Amino acid sequence: MIPAFAVSAAVFYALTALLIWRQAPEKNDRILAALAVVSHAAALVHQVFHGESITIGVNEAVSLFTWQSALLLWAFCWQEPLRGLGVVVYPFAGFWAVWAALLPTPVSTLPITWPVRTHILLSLLSAGVLTLAAVQAGALALQDRFLHHPRSGGRLPQGLPPLQTMERMLLQLIGVGFFLLSLTLLSGAWFIRDWLAQHLAHKTVLSITAWLIFGVLLWGRWRYGWRGRTAIRWALSGYGFLILAYFGSKLILEQILGEHWT
Repeated sequence: MIPAFAVSAAVFYALTALLIWRQAPEKNDRILAALAVVSHAAALVHQVFHGESITIGVNEAVSLFTWQSALLLWAFCWQEPLRGLGVVVYPFAGFWAVWAALLPTPVSTLPITWPVRTHILLSLLSAGVLTLAAVQAGALALQDRFLHHPRSGGRLPQGLPPLQTMERMLLQLIGVGFFLLSLTLLSGAWFIRDWLAQHLAHKTVLSITAWLIFGVLLWGRWRYGWRGRTAIRWALSGYGFLILAYFGSKLILEQILGEHWT
């Protein structure tokens, strides 16, 4: 049942990305994207939730991460012209939906207390929004390159909003993500008892570094009007530290040291 849901999600994601790439009517890919997100969620429910506890290994975490990004993109597209990001976000989510279903990671279970539930929800929301910001930064970099080299034109840059609109949406996404990341860090303090025993020191330092980078970017935008390549570099740097904070630390703990966050 789990692989069937995951495969269905991957197919719907792929069809959605294809329609976006071919610039088909938007309502068609919205329907397919909704079906993909629902199928992906069904697969995750069976993989992650087990009664009063949850199981999240590296593969499950990435699948949750990409599902959240796909869901947020689908929701944001009703208000903002972010449709073009689906060419990257949806296939990526489809791949990890299948990968996590076929290769579940054996990990210890984590009891779902309310501080843990709050922290997980906030971390997923912040990661999802900042993932969209990173994809947006990549699209903005591509668009900037094509503006400086118009002879290398392609379909993706032509389907994107104007450069100023792209920059505005990038900073809006980072602003929302920064706020959610701030709440994530604060909520994590509720269940931290021993930084070293719980293997959280490196994760916390990297997360705070990412938070500082995003904060400096927002301050630089407000104070000095940072934009273009400067904003892109800061955004991608912050996202890189955020990825290392979670997936890098988790991968080393589980796959190399055989430990888990507790």
